[in-house]
Amino acid sequence: MVKSRINSALSQYQSVSISSRVEDATPHRLIQMLMEGALDKIATAKGHMLHDEPAEKGRHISWAISIISGLQNSLDMDRGGELSRNLDDLYDYMVRRLGEAGASNDPAILDEISSLLLEVKGAWDVIPQQLAAESRKAAS
Repeated sequence: MVKSRINSALSQYQSVSISSRVEDATPHRLIQMLMEGALDKIATAKGHMLHDEPAEKGRHISWAISIISGLQNSLDMDRGGELSRNLDDLYDYMVRRLGEAGASNDPAILDEISSLLLEVKGAWDVIPQQLAAESRKAAS
């Protein structure tokens, strides 16, 4: 009983914590948070895959697919040009491969998608530093 109450309280705290971080986040940070969430869901799905827990594996793969689809739908194809088209193709590939990973129960595919997403996230993570450097350069 006590453990159940502790888990419930922890869950509520996490929900409030996430909500406040989302409300205070810049659009750039929101994209980072989505990427972090997708990576977390993929890692969790892999754990469930390795422990032969198909329902939870499927739930987390579906969640990762939803997040990546959200990233894909947020692309500005008019202003983003070739970069947006390339990301659209990459996100489409990730979604298809996640479906294949779930169907074939192949953790190597999940590793592949995590690696690709980490690469995109790494590039995304340096944008604020680049903007700050450009701003300092323009000011001097």
